[in-house]
Amino acid sequence: MITAQNEKRTTYAAPFEGKIKIDGILDDEAWFMAPITTGFTENEPEPNTTPSQQTEVKIIYNDQGVYFGAFMHDTQADKILKELSVRDKRNNTDWFRVLIDTYRDGLNGFAFTVTAAGVQQDTKFAGGDEDENWDAVWQSEVLIHERGWNAELFIPYSAIRFPNTDIQHWNLQLAREIRREREQSFWNPLDPNFEGFVNQAGHLEGIKNIESPVRLSITPYITGYLQNNKDNGVSETGTSYNAGMDLKYGINDAFTLDMTLVPDFGQVQTDNQVLNLSPFEVFFDENRQFFTEGLELFDRGRLFYTRRVGGRPINFRDAQNSLVDGEKIIENPARVQLYNASKISGRTSSGTGIGFFNAVSSETNATIESLSGEKRQVQTSPLTNYNVLTIDQNLPNNSRVSIMNTNVLRRGSTYDANTIGAFIDLNSKSQAYRFSGSYMRSEQYFSKMENNN
Repeated sequence: MITAQNEKRTTYAAPFEGKIKIDGILDDEAWFMAPITTGFTENEPEPNTTPSQQTEVKIIYNDQGVYFGAFMHDTQADKILKELSVRDKRNNTDWFRVLIDTYRDGLNGFAFTVTAAGVQQDTKFAGGDEDENWDAVWQSEVLIHERGWNAELFIPYSAIRFPNTDIQHWNLQLAREIRREREQSFWNPLDPNFEGFVNQAGHLEGIKNIESPVRLSITPYITGYLQNNKDNGVSETGTSYNAGMDLKYGINDAFTLDMTLVPDFGQVQTDNQVLNLSPFEVFFDENRQFFTEGLELFDRGRLFYTRRVGGRPINFRDAQNSLVDGEKIIENPARVQLYNASKISGRTSSGTGIGFFNAVSSETNATIESLSGEKRQVQTSPLTNYNVLTIDQNLPNNSRVSIMNTNVLRRGSTYDANTIGAFIDLNSKSQAYRFSGSYMRSEQYFSKMENNN
């Protein structure tokens, strides 16, 4: 059943008990009790036209999560593109997407995409920004057959956040791309003259009496490293070990606590080398999982660059600059070790987003050796404490206002810093006009010793 509501379409999810098998076949009994959601509208390349192929979707739910079963009709099934790729990359392939805006604020949402090759992509939307580094735990399977292809998705409640109410009122968008035609279609039509994507979703009703599960995850780890170095033909072998723990806890339906103790990012994908001849810093993507999840509230005005936390020592070159004749650098760590990091983030049902981040990194020293074998140490980074606080308020017409403060405190004579920013985005009711403004102020604080020098 589909109805019109305030120029937005509405569909319904059907309840069921028990479990179904996620295999892409869509032959479980629960699927036959669900209404069909169809009538997609093409957006690319010809907006507001009928797509070349029909799409049918069914939605069911139980006490574990929400299930989506999609049947993508295709009269040329042998031409369905299904290029295999890594997770979060669609490449040259057909795909099907589900977008859920659980608070119906038109600004924030969770998107789950599966390609015809079975590759998953998940994205978190926050205030018009997209975070494709966000990774959730969900299930999907696809099946290509002579009439097209199927996609079956299971989104557990633990993967999303939603209001603590008996009856849920969510926004929903369904999308499909036929890659060979470069054709994209959406269940709730997109107006190309209307800015935004999440705010143009339709409505999903029927979900009620569900509860947020206890969201607690504890992941201890231990890693070992074997180093083999050769100096003047002499081989030296050494070992090192690290141990730590990651914790994620859902404080309530809106806020989540993430903590990491003595993290080891040695397995994280390295950056591509960049020849930077400009006077400005190169901004690299963040690949460390702790810093890629739940940080969308902190991504305003680029005030908070996470790569500086646990990154290169601030005085890394001091070791080289302090060398005298006959000395050489034995060890100069390129990364600072984090003792711990934690963040609390979430958004209330009234649209107020709050985020707090704290991290402490250890003192880092380089080791220098003289010709006589005497060793000395040069501090390249002091004990450092990072703090970030941000408050973001959703306003009518998909508008928002935010304030943020970042602060870094360093032990010793190395400077401290504080930055404050305020941001506002206002949209007219028709979305035809938009005003954006920002104010940022950055300050550095030096010790008296440095000022005297």
